[in-house]
Amino acid sequence: MPLIPYPVRAYLKHLRHGGNRHDVHSPFVFALVENVLRKRTPPHAFAEIEAQRLALLKDNRIITVTDFGAGSRQGSGFQRSVSSIARTALKPKRQAEMLARLVDYSAPNTILELGTSLGITTLYLARSAASAQVHTIEGCTAIGSIAQENFTTAGTQNIHPHVGRFEDQLDVVLATLGRLDFAFIDGHHAKEPTLSYFDQCLAKAHNDTVFIFDDIHWSQGMDDAWSAIKAHPKVTVTIDLFNFGIVFLRKEQQREHFVLRY
Repeated sequence: MPLIPYPVRAYLKHLRHGGNRHDVHSPFVFALVENVLRKRTPPHAFAEIEAQRLALLKDNRIITVTDFGAGSRQGSGFQRSVSSIARTALKPKRQAEMLARLVDYSAPNTILELGTSLGITTLYLARSAASAQVHTIEGCTAIGSIAQENFTTAGTQNIHPHVGRFEDQLDVVLATLGRLDFAFIDGHHAKEPTLSYFDQCLAKAHNDTVFIFDDIHWSQGMDDAWSAIKAHPKVTVTIDLFNFGIVFLRKEQQREHFVLRY
């Protein structure tokens, strides 16, 4: 009998243990469920960005990819087409919209994204907080160049792209921030780097900072990282949505961890 892939096993477990709004007794989390998770984005709210996604899916240019992260389950070589990267790396529209709603609800002034990829999610983040400054880091120079093309096409003025290894760029970027309001950590899907980036970001975090971790059940290592994040003494509330893990540091909240199906 073939071994069931780890993410499939993790998802089946999530379905067994996941709840909904009726299982949420925290007023703070219930408000977030109602205003972010259950809310639906108007169909054409991000039509221009989705048009750019479509163009990427048709882009047959071949670029040289340097991958400093845990790699892709779809397989990655040194030469890849932009369209193949778009198919496997871009966040689905539904997930991007949820991130955008969370940004809108949180109203951050500073946003950090680790893992620009081709820039579609970055555009969602930036469009949802037009007055915020969005700093995004991409490890691969060629992919970062495609993302910059998309930022230029969109005419977005509040995105600050940085290219290089996360371990080289993160401290440099954080040093420019007075404080960090919102962080989306989507890159280098491995336990130790994820925990290291979280620890670095905590230095600029505050009571109302929101952290989003991508692919928290991608592997056993990421599962372990998520468990360690939940146990961190500064973390008070977490929400496990399977694809995303949302983390809050609010000292006024009772320590609670939620697993929700949305």
